[in-house]
Amino acid sequence: MSVSKEDFIIERIDDCHSTEEVEEQNENMSMSVEGKSFQDLYEESLQQVPEGGIVHGRVINVGPEFVTVDIGLKSEGQVPLREFFTKGDSTAVNIGDTVDVFIEGKKSETGLISLSKKKADQFKFWEDIGRTRNEDQVIEGRIVSRIKGGFIVDIGIPAFLPGSQVDIRPIRNSEKLIGSTCKFQIIKLNHGKGNVVLSRRIILEKERDALRQKTLETLEEGKIVEGVVKNITDYGAFVDLGGIEGLMHITDMSLRRINHPTDVLMVGAKIKVKVLQFDREHQRVYLGLKQTIPDPWENIAEKFPVGTRVKGKVTSITDYGAFVQLAEGIEGLVHVSEMAWTKRVLHPSKILSVGDEVEVLVLDVEQTQKRISLGLKQTTPNPWDTIAERYPVGIKIHGRIKNITDFGIFIGIDEGIDGLVHISDISWVQRLKHPSELYKKGQEVQAIVLNIDKENQRFSLGMKQLQNNPWDDVHHRFKVGQLVKGKVTNVAKFGAFVEIEPGIEGLVHISELSHQRVEKVEEVIHEGQEIEAVVVNVDPKALTLIGIDPLMLRKNNPGRSTSGYISIGIATMLKNQIVE
Repeated sequence: MSVSKEDFIIERIDDCHSTEEVEEQNENMSMSVEGKSFQDLYEESLQQVPEGGIVHGRVINVGPEFVTVDIGLKSEGQVPLREFFTKGDSTAVNIGDTVDVFIEGKKSETGLISLSKKKADQFKFWEDIGRTRNEDQVIEGRIVSRIKGGFIVDIGIPAFLPGSQVDIRPIRNSEKLIGSTCKFQIIKLNHGKGNVVLSRRIILEKERDALRQKTLETLEEGKIVEGVVKNITDYGAFVDLGGIEGLMHITDMSLRRINHPTDVLMVGAKIKVKVLQFDREHQRVYLGLKQTIPDPWENIAEKFPVGTRVKGKVTSITDYGAFVQLAEGIEGLVHVSEMAWTKRVLHPSKILSVGDEVEVLVLDVEQTQKRISLGLKQTTPNPWDTIAERYPVGIKIHGRIKNITDFGIFIGIDEGIDGLVHISDISWVQRLKHPSELYKKGQEVQAIVLNIDKENQRFSLGMKQLQNNPWDDVHHRFKVGQLVKGKVTNVAKFGAFVEIEPGIEGLVHISELSHQRVEKVEEVIHEGQEIEAVVVNVDPKALTLIGIDPLMLRKNNPGRSTSGYISIGIATMLKNQIVE
């Protein structure tokens, strides 16, 4: 809109009180132009518009495309209407509103000054955040998205928040920050490039330092304080007490045995803890959770007397036993040796599982050591207490071979009870190198109960006792002086064994090998040799009479029977032949 000279004069008249005043002003104006026309003076005034500055104006007209603003100069200015739009509102400006605008320059075709509200707002924004940074003030913003290396924050313009400046410690789930409004501090500012770098960490550190100082003034050993679990490790947890963190070891978390701190705590939980140690100089705090409740071990012997049966739950299993919780904070150990009377327990997990409800017997209580020994097998009858009544000596039993060793056979007798048939009790006459020559694992067999040792839990059986002992009438079949023939089956230091009848051996003592002194038996006789000898004696006790221990003979010659003994001699036979 152009302004003519006539319009300008009319406007001036409106501003005056009388025609005389107008004439007086026109006269004064004519005197100040020094020969310049009114039109020249008007054009010159427009050229003095302060381009590039921000001025305060008043809205005098709102058009379909532009808003006209009176900025106090001879010509009004125009601002594009779109710069006043807000989201969802197209009537954000009204006549009479006051606004700050940026002077861009004059539009020659209209003669009006080109203005910008947007640039004025931006100029003011950068001026404000520059002042905020210089004065070390805090600015609020909303975290809108995550990008490589950090986040974008809306503070009026997009600003960058580096990942290292988000928090004091790394955040595991950073997505939860998106959409949140936080306080920040400006750490870098470049108006020319439009870059703003923020820090949330600095704000948090300042808050933490203030809290730490307040906490340190009141913290002392033995005090119960409230904190928040910040981090959990395998060995314990770190608790924020307010600007300072304390360590709580896993052994100070619970009165009961736990496998991991997460059995008791979770990150973010608010808990009350006791200050166990406080090193003010190094600001180290050690905390305890279980110390905040009464000690359940007081008068424990009265609560769980030795010999009483109690019920509990299995809380953990180790190689050496199982722990059973009897009450809150009270656990006892069932050693692996106390789990079964007769069954050999290779591992406690074969008998018990975590979570099992069990009945146990209190075996021992140590209050000072906070230990309770428990027994599981003691809650059931001991089969060894009645085994002698159910299987008296001499009774015949039937069973399955459970195991075969080089020294004998184990036969299953009762639940968890095996009887041993020693190799020497398998046969009267058959000499065995190994029981597997005659029997196999799992085979059904019969045996005779020989002996029951309840104290040592040994059950002795015999198989050969199911038949008559051929040695009982051996003295009827072999007479002193009788000539016998046989094969040498074994050579020992003290003599040689000769089989003179299937399963019946005679011993040629070293003194009976020759009329001359013999130093080594093998120099005169060897294994497998066929010999002829004379019966010198038939007596089961003759072994001891000539200085041979039957037990040692059995040990050194497994499978050889020592029930009977026939002494034969080569030297005696030769002597008798000379006499004849």
